[in-house]
Parts: sequence; structure tokens; C-alpha cells
Amino acid sequence: MGIVMGPNQYGKAEVRIVSVDRSTPRHTLKDLNVSSSLRGDLDAAHLTGDNGNVLPTDTQKNTVYAFAKEAPIGEIEDFALRLGRHFVGTANGITGARILIDEYNWERIPVGGTGHDHSFSRANDEKRTTAVTIDGDRAHVVSGLKDLVVLKSTGSEFWGYPKDKYTTLAETNDRILATAVTARWRYLHTDVDWGKSFESIRSTMLEAFATTHSLALQQSLYEMGKAALDKHPEVAEVRLSLPNKHHFLVDLQFCGLENDNEVFFAADRPYGLIEGIVKRDDVDDEPQAWYSLAEF
Repeated sequence: MGIVMGPNQYGKAEVRIVSVDRSTPRHTLKDLNVSSSLRGDLDAAHLTGDNGNVLPTDTQKNTVYAFAKEAPIGEIEDFALRLGRHFVGTANGITGARILIDEYNWERIPVGGTGHDHSFSRANDEKRTTAVTIDGDRAHVVSGLKDLVVLKSTGSEFWGYPKDKYTTLAETNDRILATAVTARWRYLHTDVDWGKSFESIRSTMLEAFATTHSLALQQSLYEMGKAALDKHPEVAEVRLSLPNKHHFLVDLQFCGLENDNEVFFAADRPYGLIEGIVKRDDVDDEPQAWYSLAEF
């Protein structure tokens, strides 16, 4: 019985880059967190310390900065495709690349009813995301968002669940439903208007969350994914991770007050975590997936 090196990758994680387009007096801001991972003929590096095919992670970092200067970043999917194809096409022994990008959203500060030319604010923690995999001459794109906090003050129930001697949760037919959405959707090809597709999928899932009378967060998850797939034939599947941001009704009987679903305690932990994949039944699973061990 021998010992061999299994699948492996290496790269530069979380390269923070802010790029300002100053080509006009009205500046455009791109704020990104970029991670790169490379795969290929790297056995020698692990077995004997031969770095002949190991493009330094510092070089990967510098490439991110240089690419942002040499051409406009544009949509994060296009930027990731350019980076991944560059590494596979130019680095010795590298046959695959995976580029992960989070984009932070900055909004123009309104001045006199109009967004200011060069002053911005960040309103929330929501991030647009993409994960681009280059495998030889093939490209796979998974885009999405995370930390999108949403809440329904009614239109949600939870009852009919099994109970045992450890159950203390009371059934309810009217509750607050809140979550912080992490969503990823896999595209079937790369001939996509990335910005338009992202905005449409985001708004479609938000509308489904708002309009679904939910008997379980699982039901909301399915309806959000289904709505996105119904409207977007370019998408093969939607993966959703929805932590249940619990809001518990406060008992005000101690001071003689009736609490008619008006005052709640917002608990940050522990929380329920609902996850699932909504997919087309006639589309194959993602080829050569490059998920990290911790990635959903």
C-alpha cells in the first residue's frame, strides 16, 4: 500500500483592491476582495520541494492589481474570467484556476437630489459574488450574493412539526420571518449580460420571499430558487443558505401588558440554518466542481 498526493490547489486569498475610474469627473468605484487558486502539475512541489511550477502567490496578487490598471474591471465575472484564463494560459504546469470575488456595494451620496460625483456611502453588508473556474479550455461561472438581510413582519407560520419531551417551541400562525440570504447560481454558459442577469435574479428572489405566504423557511427557499430558474433559462441551479434570524415574542405579562405580535427579542444565536439546491431536472450536475471543504 503506497502513499500518494491527492487533489491540491494553492493561491492568494483575499486580495483587497479598490479601483477608481477617473476618466471623467464623475468617478466610478469598484471595491473587490479577490482570491485565486491554481491547480496542475504540482506533485514535485509537495514531494521534493521543487518549485519549478509554483507561480508565487505574491505574483498572483500583483497580477490582480495590474489587471485592474491595464483595463477597466467591469463586471466581476469578466474580471475573474480574464484572470483565470491568464494564469492557465501563461503559468508553467498550471491547468486550472479558480477565481473568487466579492464585490462591496457603494452608493453615491445624494447632494441636492443627485448622486455626488466622487462621494460614496456603504448602506449595508450585502456583497455580490462570483466563482469562476477555468479547467483547461472550459470555463464555469457561479455567481451570487451574500449577507442580504431580509424580513417579513407577517405572512409566515410554523406549525405541524413533531414534538417530543424536549420540545418547548410553541406553534404559531403569525410570526416574523427574517434571514441573511446567501445565494449562488450556476450559469450554463458564459454568453451572459452579467450585470443585468444579477440584478434580475436578485429582484426576482426578493419578490418571491416577499409574496410567498410561508409555512416554513424551507418553502420560501424553494420558491425563491424556482422563481429565479423560471425567469432565467441561462441558469442551471440555485443554491441557497438561509439562517433563520429568530425573533421571539417578549412576554410582557410581568407588567400587565398584552403583546399582540408587536414587541420581539431578536436573537443572534443559536439559529436554524436552512440550505438547499433548486435545480433543473434536465441539466447535469456541475462538472469538475472546485468547492472548498467548507463551501456549500
